[in-house]
Amino acid sequence: MTPEPHAYRPEIDGLRMIAILPVVLYHFDTPGLEGGFAGVDVFFVISGYLIGGILWREYRETGRLSLARFYIRRVKRLAPAFFGMAAIASLVGWFILLPFEFREYGKSLVAATVYLSNILFFRGEGYFDIGADSKVLLHTWSLSVEEQFYIALPLLMLLFARWKAFLFAAIWVAFLASLAASIWLTPTNQTAAFYLFHFRAWELLAGVLLAMTTFGKAPLKGPGWISWLGLSMVSLSFFWINPARGFPGWQAILPVAGTLLLLANGRSDNAVNRLLSMSGPVFVGKISYSLYLWHWPVFVYSNYWRDGYSGWLEAAFWIVLSVAFAILSWRFVETPFRRISRPSGRTVLAALAVPSCVALGFGLLAYLQDGFAQRFDRATRAHIQASGDFLQDWSRCHVPSEGAFAGVELCPIGPEGEPEVLIWGDSHVRAIKEGLELAAWEADVPGLIIWHAGCPPLFGVAKTESYATQQEDAACARAKATIERDLGALDTIHTVLLVGRWSYYATGHGIGLDKDNTIQLSGHGKAGNPAVLKAGFAKTLPRLRSQFDRVFVFEQIPEIPLYDSRRAARDLAHGHRSPAQVANRARVPRNSVQQRQASALETFGDVRLLESWGEFCDARDCSALKGDESLYFDNNHITNSAARKINPRFQSLFTREVAQ
Repeated sequence: MTPEPHAYRPEIDGLRMIAILPVVLYHFDTPGLEGGFAGVDVFFVISGYLIGGILWREYRETGRLSLARFYIRRVKRLAPAFFGMAAIASLVGWFILLPFEFREYGKSLVAATVYLSNILFFRGEGYFDIGADSKVLLHTWSLSVEEQFYIALPLLMLLFARWKAFLFAAIWVAFLASLAASIWLTPTNQTAAFYLFHFRAWELLAGVLLAMTTFGKAPLKGPGWISWLGLSMVSLSFFWINPARGFPGWQAILPVAGTLLLLANGRSDNAVNRLLSMSGPVFVGKISYSLYLWHWPVFVYSNYWRDGYSGWLEAAFWIVLSVAFAILSWRFVETPFRRISRPSGRTVLAALAVPSCVALGFGLLAYLQDGFAQRFDRATRAHIQASGDFLQDWSRCHVPSEGAFAGVELCPIGPEGEPEVLIWGDSHVRAIKEGLELAAWEADVPGLIIWHAGCPPLFGVAKTESYATQQEDAACARAKATIERDLGALDTIHTVLLVGRWSYYATGHGIGLDKDNTIQLSGHGKAGNPAVLKAGFAKTLPRLRSQFDRVFVFEQIPEIPLYDSRRAARDLAHGHRSPAQVANRARVPRNSVQQRQASALETFGDVRLLESWGEFCDARDCSALKGDESLYFDNNHITNSAARKINPRFQSLFTREVAQ
């Protein structure tokens, strides 16, 4: 006999504990748990198994689906705890998030409320990228995937209402197609494979297929080794899976298969199931949804406010606080709402509509009001303004799919027409883009920008960078090879400007706040960054001079080691530093900047240098601040406003008078 439709299985709650604890520990940067995030995959399989079982039983026994009853249960289960967390997260964000971050929070609140946050985050940074840990509602991506599953599965069942015999086969086809697509896409677009439903559906459908396969049959009570194997596979995934190898893709098969074994053999009387059914694991499983909701905002806000943890003891404190919030949420929010018996659809709809409208309205207002900058004083707003002044309009950029410069992003600036000035470089080109564009418009001379972050604009120079992926390093090399090959197509260009963070390339590391960022150059048979850089200039400059009338190198903007506009704004807003202390961190002796850049200058050879320091340095110091204005976004990139201020430096590039 099969169990009753809603028979409670304590070992599944114990399995939820196995899923949630690695996720929490991974997010709090616990060493060794490289794949702790795979606990979410365990949750996906459990959800597919339970929800698929509920729907399949009703479908088989009644021949129809009561979607209203199904969605009422889902709303009662998920919505109250989510809106409780969102309310507190919004309140805390009001007091500590900077405007740009609060604006982004508002956007994510809207997306999470309508269960589309996975799509929003797919369009931004990847889950494993730097900066992902500042998104307060990032964890709601998985809730959106599950909600999309709750919509897709009933619709699929209804679609096959007249062909019930084919439904099982259709779900198998969908499962295999999703799995194949995930494995195929992960190596080339991990972000899409990670966030989007159709590349994650196979994990949920695996649980559905198990529920359908076992329906109407006596529970499997196999030998204990099946459960031990499943537990071993799930546990191993938390330590063995590495996002650098691509995830989900084939790596996700390990936790999914292990979870299927545990669920399939869950009725067996063995040590694993007895362990999972103990009161401790069961309790953690019961609060797992609330713990998932709360742990991530606690981590983001505490890490943001504290600017990093002092050690494992502090991290443990915030984990315990997350558990405390989860217990309160489970006891006073989840449980009371779940125990409401048979509410009408109209009641549930009204109860859902009110918090949804509040969340949507507040999130939209936070976004449209640019995060309510007026919350902060004038001194703080100067740094806030700089932190938001680093986005440029790149809408004119295009990537040729064939022919010259195929695969390389080309960005015209200035008036329409064939480009006469080429600016090629790294992210420092992005930082000065508005100054370059202003000069192009003033001279009525079209220009062309080619830039690639962290990629020295020198032929034959490859790089391996700690803050970049292997794919990004390879893309840098490919782009330069294409540029060198297709230079001849730029027959209207008369002037070239090379722009780069030259001291970073010469020394092999950042400075101050980004000192841990390292880069190793290779090429031209040379060893050591200075030698490779010098050889790169020795090859690149003659090659450019052979075709173009004038070739300039832009003197690197002075680095301000300890300045970051976002950090400065947070320090002032949270009272971590006084205005005088922030101003002191925004200043560096001029001679130390000269010493840092000396190793790069020695590699240039005979070059026409375009000076950049005048706006930022006096005889003694270089500073990110000028009066009440911040000119820097971070320690080596200037703001758009600063770029426009140094526009006169670029005017000589756009003259059509060519020296004979």
